[in-house]
Amino acid sequence: MYIHLGNNYIISTQNIIAIINLNPPLNEDIKDIMEIARSERKLVNISEKGKNKALILCDDRAYLSPISSNTLYKRASHFAEEDSND
Repeated sequence: MYIHLGNNYIISTQNIIAIINLNPPLNEDIKDIMEIARSERKLVNISEKGKNKALILCDDRAYLSPISSNTLYKRASHFAEEDSND
């Protein structure tokens, strides 16, 4: 299944490792993860400046999304439930 991250970005739910809330104050570990992804050119910012609400860690990239982590988690969980019912 696929999940919409905002601003026309859609990824496979199978690639998601973690969905992290970006409400301040940010943990130093989260800042480090974002900086490493940025330095490796694997951070994709799909939200307007200052509007980041969630960090989605995937196998090959990290995404900064304008959609809340709770909403993204619900979307991903919904698809996981559908798969288990098949």
